[in-house]
Amino acid sequence: MAKKFPKDETFGLTSQIRRSASSIGACLAEGSGKITSKDKAHYTNMAYATTLETLNHLIAATDLDYINQDDYLLCRTQIENITVKLTNLRNSQLNNKS
Repeated sequence: MAKKFPKDETFGLTSQIRRSASSIGACLAEGSGKITSKDKAHYTNMAYATTLETLNHLIAATDLDYINQDDYLLCRTQIENITVKLTNLRNSQLNNKS
């Protein structure tokens, strides 16, 4: 979707969206290498926060008319699904006593 943004946004909002979206998985990957469940949950929480950062960038892109409302709503639904899964994962990690 960011490919449709104006060329002058290449190093601005386009870059921010791509970096924050890719950081979600990176946080989970880094957390998976931690020993304690509490540490794993910390990185899952970071992934959650980064997901919200991505949503914020998409809201800005919508406000600037870089993406239309339908595309925004589709992405928002996907982000909401991801945040639910991240919340469930974090809760599971915190409830794991090993």
